[in-house]
Amino acid sequence: MGSWISDTRKRIYRNTKYWLMRPAPPSAPSPFIGPVVVVGSAPVSHKPAGFNENFAVITVNGSQSVSAGWGVEIPAVTMMMFNQVEGTTPNAIEVRRVLKGRRTGALYVLLWRKDDLQRLEEGLRAFDYSYDTLQIVDRYERMALLDRVAGLRSLELDADSKCSNGMNAVLFALHNGAPAVIITGINPNSAGHVYNQAGLTRLHTQMDKQLVAKLLQAGRPIYTADPLVSEELGIPLWNGLGS
Repeated sequence: MGSWISDTRKRIYRNTKYWLMRPAPPSAPSPFIGPVVVVGSAPVSHKPAGFNENFAVITVNGSQSVSAGWGVEIPAVTMMMFNQVEGTTPNAIEVRRVLKGRRTGALYVLLWRKDDLQRLEEGLRAFDYSYDTLQIVDRYERMALLDRVAGLRSLELDADSKCSNGMNAVLFALHNGAPAVIITGINPNSAGHVYNQAGLTRLHTQMDKQLVAKLLQAGRPIYTADPLVSEELGIPLWNGLGS
């Protein structure tokens, strides 16, 4: 009973705050004019066909270790979850390990407190991770991204009602003008991460699948460089020509 009351209060609070704030989704430093590759950290990923300097790369958490193998030392954008900065879980520790001494272009940290920027900057310096620009994305801006791009409303009450950071990066690319978004290393059916051997279960599976189906139904220009993901989720396989 108590849990039901708590959930109801949370639902009313978040819905009211979202309506009153009317938040805007996060914006890129400049609109994307070429294909955007969103690189996740699933154990299997592939460099897209025809990949060159005209592609922009968005990495998620520790997946910069993948794009570095393609010769992309500094991705255009990195999206990082707040708990990767100071967290003590095996995954957070591994993320900091693979990012130590690296750099990104625009860094978006999700769900960090906006009134504690100094602590965030100090946390990033602690593992020598640098950036050109830094922006904190709060819950309501993330909700707006899902709402505006996919027409889906989520109050983010639990893990099942949220999409993954990788899919948030896909929404971000679409919102900021990407003419094509190629996904690699993002597979809701997989477990584990490319940068560690912990084999952690992947969260947000059903919401990610629902979002992919919604984007495909709307004719959004999303593709995958991973044949298995194309087969399992019905996302068109990128062939270098955008079709």
